Amino acid sequence: MRLLGKLFRQQAQLGVAQEHSRSDDVLLSDFFDNRFFPHIEATRKRPIVVKQIFDKHVRKSIGHLKLNQLDNAVLDDWVRKHIKKRYKPGTINKHIFLVNQLLNVARHWGVIEHNNFQNRIIKRLPTGDYKQRFLSEDEVRRMLDACERDQHPFLFLFAKLLILTGARSSEARLAKWRDFDIQQRIWTVPVSKNGRSRRIVLSTAAIAVLTSIRAQADRLYLPSKQADYCFINPKSKRPYDSFHCAWDRTRIRAELPEVRIHDLRHTYASLLINRGASIYEVQTLLGHHHISMTARYAHLMPNTLQSRVEIVSDMFE
Repeated sequence: MRLLGKLFRQQAQLGVAQEHSRSDDVLLSDFFDNRFFPHIEATRKRPIVVKQIFDKHVRKSIGHLKLNQLDNAVLDDWVRKHIKKRYKPGTINKHIFLVNQLLNVARHWGVIEHNNFQNRIIKRLPTGDYKQRFLSEDEVRRMLDACERDQHPFLFLFAKLLILTGARSSEARLAKWRDFDIQQRIWTVPVSKNGRSRRIVLSTAAIAVLTSIRAQADRLYLPSKQADYCFINPKSKRPYDSFHCAWDRTRIRAELPEVRIHDLRHTYASLLINRGASIYEVQTLLGHHHISMTARYAHLMPNTLQSRVEIVSDMFE
């Protein structure tokens, strides 16, 4: 009986070892296609972006390798090739984040043993200080004028809504008419970047833009009921995947080639602060969960520290 029990234990251990071996033998591309991407499709708002990054920057270079072949030397060489191609550090870090996430999920699901995974984390490249671009009032007008002259049916209204609300591009792109309470002047974003809902206060000008968006949708025979998206592509009858192609044309036309769509959000914050809004008011209007996110705009505030220290000084005069 003891001999039989020992034999059963040995067979069980062998089965576990074989299972780990089979798991580690999985190709990175197969793991992505069969397990990781279905998980991403169910949990991410834009899974197609993840697939595009993997197909272009991972699949062709290391996707043919097995998970147990992805050691530090292979991964470091993969990063060096990105650098040689002159990708920006921020772009490379997005690719690194995806591979790290793949390996982390593989470990979490038991596809890779913890001991084998322990040192397989790619360090991100230093990117320097966070870059912000604030448009002047003249630049805002130039940008909006260029958007209005573009052939895109919604670009001008899209950009104007962003500059008037400080909304993120994805928040506006995926907004539905039911998200807007015109009476209360509130735009409710069901799920923001931090996973929570947030409320955007609408100005009179922002409400006027919404009216123009609906009118444009009517002119293009697009639906504009409560459950419909505000920005619908007339060709696909679906919400736009992005506005980047039209934006690229426009920023070149405006002679502002370095300006990103996200810089409209930064500009909204800078305009608020330059006109007297407090850092805490800006935090609320931008929907930042932590004040540290808003603190990046603090340098725009007028320097009032000198006058503040005189408050105590005056007591001793």
